[in-house]
Amino acid sequence: MKRRHLLAAAVTPLAMTPALSAPALPAELQATLPNARLRGSGVLRFFGLRVYEARLWALPDFDADDYARQPFALELLYDRKLEGAAIAERSVAEMRRVGSFDDASAKRWLALMKQAFPDVAAGDRLLGLNDGQGDVRFFHNARPTAQTVDADYARLFFGIWLARQTSAPALRDSLLGTPR
Repeated sequence: MKRRHLLAAAVTPLAMTPALSAPALPAELQATLPNARLRGSGVLRFFGLRVYEARLWALPDFDADDYARQPFALELLYDRKLEGAAIAERSVAEMRRVGSFDDASAKRWLALMKQAFPDVAAGDRLLGLNDGQGDVRFFHNARPTAQTVDADYARLFFGIWLARQTSAPALRDSLLGTPR
């Protein structure tokens, strides 16, 4: 069965009401990015089914137009089972929407992401942390899975969600807290 493109699915912004409190800063960020705040969040849906909730953790002066050169974290809270290898392969395809890169880079980055993204189930959490200087660390349920120092990778990977060329502009707007 051919896998469908998950990022082209509908996005539902999460409304924060006074009765709901903001989520707590993830443990992975408490030492490295303690002043980060939840910038925005949204739910990615595929054919009406929730795939994951995405959350952007950033400093108050975060500039979306220069996202790759700033510290932030992108957190994905999964609602369903997905294969890590499929997540990695889809990520490479989505990175190509953000910018071009050669086959050697694609192969290297695919291997990194297959290490970074294990199979996930409902309730699992993946977090990518960008230091703003090209150092990217990945966590699965608060456990480190992979790390790389590669500014091009950081820009292209996080651009899946944050670049203007994203295939999910409504999710980008929700993450950045900008109305559509």
